Amino acid sequence: MAAVQDGQMELDAEKETKPEILSDGTSNLSGNTASGTLSSSPLTAAPAGGAPKMEDQQTLIAVLQFLKRNKLTDSVEILRREAGLGEDQEDSQATDGSGGGKGDVDGGDANSLLSRVSITSAAAPQSMCDSPLMFMLSAAGADDQPDVSVVLSAYSQQGDPSLYQVYYSGLKNFIESVLDCHRAELSQLFYPLFVHMYLELVYNNHENEAKAFFEKFSGDQECYYQDDLRVLCGLTKKEHLKGNEVLLDFRTSRFVLRISRDSYQLLKRHLQERHNNQIWNIIQEHLYIDIFDGMPRSKSQIDSMSGSLAGEGKREVNKAKVFHGLLKEPEIEVPLDDEDDEAENEEGKPKKKKTKKDSLGSKSKKQDPNAPQQNRIPLPELKDSDKLDKIMYMKESTKRIRLGPENLPSICFYTFLNAYQGLTAVDFTDDSSLLAGGFADSTVRVWSVTPKKLRKVKSAADLNMIDKESDDVLERIMDEKTASESKILYGHSGPVYGVSFSPDRNYLLSSSEDGTVRLWSLLTFTCLVGYKGHNYPVWDTQFSPFGYYFVSGGHDRVARLWATDHYQPLRIFAGHLADVTCTRFHPNSNYVATGSTDRTIRLWDVLNGNCVRIFTGHKGPIHSLAFSPNGKFLASGSTDGRVLLWDIGHGLMIGELKGHTDTIYSLKFSRDGEILASGSMDNTVRLWNSMKAFDEVETDDFTATTGHIHLPDNSQELLLGTYHSKSTPVTHLHFTRRNLLLAAGAYNSQ
Repeated sequence: MAAVQDGQMELDAEKETKPEILSDGTSNLSGNTASGTLSSSPLTAAPAGGAPKMEDQQTLIAVLQFLKRNKLTDSVEILRREAGLGEDQEDSQATDGSGGGKGDVDGGDANSLLSRVSITSAAAPQSMCDSPLMFMLSAAGADDQPDVSVVLSAYSQQGDPSLYQVYYSGLKNFIESVLDCHRAELSQLFYPLFVHMYLELVYNNHENEAKAFFEKFSGDQECYYQDDLRVLCGLTKKEHLKGNEVLLDFRTSRFVLRISRDSYQLLKRHLQERHNNQIWNIIQEHLYIDIFDGMPRSKSQIDSMSGSLAGEGKREVNKAKVFHGLLKEPEIEVPLDDEDDEAENEEGKPKKKKTKKDSLGSKSKKQDPNAPQQNRIPLPELKDSDKLDKIMYMKESTKRIRLGPENLPSICFYTFLNAYQGLTAVDFTDDSSLLAGGFADSTVRVWSVTPKKLRKVKSAADLNMIDKESDDVLERIMDEKTASESKILYGHSGPVYGVSFSPDRNYLLSSSEDGTVRLWSLLTFTCLVGYKGHNYPVWDTQFSPFGYYFVSGGHDRVARLWATDHYQPLRIFAGHLADVTCTRFHPNSNYVATGSTDRTIRLWDVLNGNCVRIFTGHKGPIHSLAFSPNGKFLASGSTDGRVLLWDIGHGLMIGELKGHTDTIYSLKFSRDGEILASGSMDNTVRLWNSMKAFDEVETDDFTATTGHIHLPDNSQELLLGTYHSKSTPVTHLHFTRRNLLLAAGAYNSQ
C-alpha cells in the first residue's frame, strides 16, 4: 500500500517537473505499453473494444478493490481509464469473482494477488514506480508479460550481462547513422548510458563482462570525461561502489540531457522498434530528458554546456527570477576637508571635485529595477565608523583611474618568500591596508601593507585609565608596545584553506581542514568564535559585502550561511554532487554563488535557501568565482584553464576566455567592471576586456529557453595583456579603490 501511495506522489511530481515528456505520453515504458504505443507488448493485443482478457480483467479488478478499500481514488480512476473498465462492468465482474472463485489468480484469492504485487515491488527500487499504473501492470502481468519483466530486470538484477554490449552497440550504430543535425544531440546519451551500464554490471558481480564492456566502449567517450573514466575503471567490485560517494550520487541522481523534440522522437521510435527495453529502462530511471521545441543544437553548442557530473542544468531552474541589481546606497554627505585642497590650491577646484562626488553618488542612488527590496533580508545598520569608511571610499573613488584597453592597470605583486609553511589562501582588506595568509601549518598570518603597524588593544586595567570622552580615544586604546608589521594567529588544527576580512576590518574569518570556521578579532588578535557545522575540511569562506553574514563550503558537499552572532548555520545550501570548493556573495548580499568539483556553479537565494541557477560548461573542478561590480555577470575559473562568463539574469553562458594553461585560482573585476583579471598556477596574470565581452553578446528569451548559445571564439581579441612572474603561482588578486591591481602568491623554487 505504501508503495502505491509513493507511486502516486511520484506521478504528481513528474507532472510538475517534466510536462514536456509527459505531454506526448512517454513518461515511462509501461505507460507507453498500456496506451498501445509499443507494438511488441501483449497488452496492446487487447480487443478493439478496449476490454482486456478475462483473466487479466479479474486481476485488474482485484487490484481495484484493494485500492478502493484504501481510498486511493486517483489511482482507481487512472487504472480504470487505462484498462477500459466501466464501473458497472467492474461491479458485475467483482460479484462473479466473489461468488464463483473466478477472482483467483494462479489459484489464490485477491489477497494472494496483492501479496505478489508487494513482493514484486520489493524487488524493484521505489523510484521505479513512476505511476501506480506502471507499478500494478508490471506486478499483475509478471508471469505472462515479457516486456514488463524486461523493464524490471535492470532493478531486480536479472538482466543478461552478455547482452549489454549488444544493446550499447545497437544504439551506437543507430546514432551514428542518423542525420548530422540529430547525431550531436543523441550522442549525449553515450556517456551516462555507458556509466550506468558499467555500474550495473559491477553491482551485479559480473566482473569479466564489466571489464570487457569498459575496454570496448570507454574510448568512445568525450575527452572531458577522461578523469571520471580513470576513477571508473578502478571500480571493479560491488564493494568498491560503497566507498565512492560521487559515483553513488551519479547512480541515484538524474543525469540531465537537453534534446530537441525531433531528436527525442527519433530515439524513442528506434528503441520501440528494436524492443531495446534495457536502454529505455536506464533512460527512464536515471536520465532526465529536457525536451525543447526548435532546431537541434550543434556539436559546439552542446560541448560548451557539457562536462559536469550531473549533465546540464534544468531549464526550469534557470527561469527563476533573480534580483541581480544593486541595493540603493545610503545617502552620506561628503565633507570637503583639507585633503581636497592638496590637489590644487585654487578655490574652484574643490567645487569641481564635489560635483564629481555628487555624480558618483547619484549614479548609485538611483533605484535599480532589478534590485531586491532594501529589507528583503535583514542587513546590519551602518555604524558611525562604517559611514566614515564610506566617505573615505567615495574620496578614493574620485582619484580612481578609468581602465580600458588603452589604459591598463599597474600590477603590484606580493611574493611570499621562504613560505615553507605552505601558503594556501590569501585575502586583502577592501582598503588594501591589510593582507592575510592561511598556511598548511594551521596558522593564519596578518601583515600590514602600509607604514601603519599592527597594534593590540590595551589591557583592561590600562583601558580604565583612559579618558573615554577624548577625541582620539580610538587611538589611545591601542598599545604601542605591541606594534609590529605582522601577527600570527594560532588555533586551527589543520591546514587553513580560506581567509576573509570583514568589510570594517575588525574581523577575519578562516576555514580549515579541521572542519571549523574561526572568527578572529583584529583588535586583540585572538579567536572569538569557532563555528562547527561542517564534518569535513572547509575549503573556502567569505564575508558578506555588508558584514555580519558569511558563507562557507567544504568537502561535505554543502555550503552553509552563517551570522557572526549565531553558532549554528542559518541556511544549508545542499545540491552539489561533490566538494564545494569556492564561495562568493553577490554584491547585493541576497545571493551566494558556489563552485564545486562536480564542475557546476550554483546560485543560491539567501532568503529561502533555494537554488535559482545552475551553470554547466566547465570541464574540471571550479576554484574561483567573481561577480561583476554591477551584479549582472559572474566569472568562473577552473582546472581546465578557461574563464567562463555568465549572464545571471538570463541564466546563460555568454563568453569563454581561453589562454591559461593551468588551474585558475583567482578572478577579480576592476572597480568599474571594465577589466577582468585572472591569476593562475601557470605563473601568469591575464587581463581581459570584460566590457567588450559583455557588450558583444545578445541574449533574449528564446536563447535562454532553447540553449542555442553562440560563443564567439575571440579570446585573443579580448586578451589585453599577459604578465609572467618568475616562478610564483598567482593565489589571489585584488583591485584597490584606485584600480591598482594587487597580486599575491608563494614563490615556488622548483
